[in-house]
Parts: sequence; structure tokens; C-alpha cells
Amino acid sequence: MLPTRDEILRSVTFKTSRSGGKGGQNVNKVSSKVELIFSIDTFEHFSYEEKVLLKEKLQNRLDSEGLLHIVSQEDRSQLLNKEKTVAKLIELLKRSLQVQKKRKATKIPKAVIQKRLKNKAVNADKKESRKRPSID
Repeated sequence: MLPTRDEILRSVTFKTSRSGGKGGQNVNKVSSKVELIFSIDTFEHFSYEEKVLLKEKLQNRLDSEGLLHIVSQEDRSQLLNKEKTVAKLIELLKRSLQVQKKRKATKIPKAVIQKRLKNKAVNADKKESRKRPSID
């Protein structure tokens, strides 16, 4: 079960820094780049199984200490960038906690097999008819 936005906000850390890109002189003055840092291990709202699942699915995004970093510097506003990082985190957690259904192996119907073999035979006959007749 996904925790609420407030529960997530209590457990994350935000870092701000100066962002590159558009903004003119504002870029040099305002720290609008926001980095969200989330620790899966210390978050108490997930069960052990959920934490293992998250670590497995997000292993490429975790640093050596097991922290998840999400960065946003698209907007000139620090508040908007902060909101975007939180939204990205929630979406990432939602996608990672979804368990895919196991695929049931089914047998290929006989009609499908027969149709494929018939099409192969028709194609083989078509190509055979294109060859020059042999003189035997």
C-alpha cells in the first residue's frame, strides 16, 4: 500500500543548489535546483517485502548507501521543482510496487498450427512455381 504524500514528505530530505539553463541573471542568484533524497531502509511505512521489492526494482537508481536521488531543475521556481520531485517519487514508488501477474502458459490451438503450416505450404508452392523447369 502506498503511503500518503504527507508521510512521504516527513521522511525525505531536500537539497537545493543553483541551477543552470534559462533564467538570465536569476540563475546566478537563486537556488532553484531541487534534489530529493529518499531512504528506503529508514522509511517505516513499507513492510520488509515491499522494501526488498523496491530495492530490487530501483537498484540502478540507488547510490552506494541505498539512497534514492531525484533531481528537478526544469523551472525557475524552487517550489515548482520541489513539487515535481515529490510527484516523480510518488510515481516511481507506485510503478515499483506493482507486482506483475504471472503469465499462464497456454497451449497453441491446433487450428493456428494448421493455418501456419498451410500458409508455409502455399508460400513454398508459389516460390517453386517461379523456378525454371528442369530438363530431366
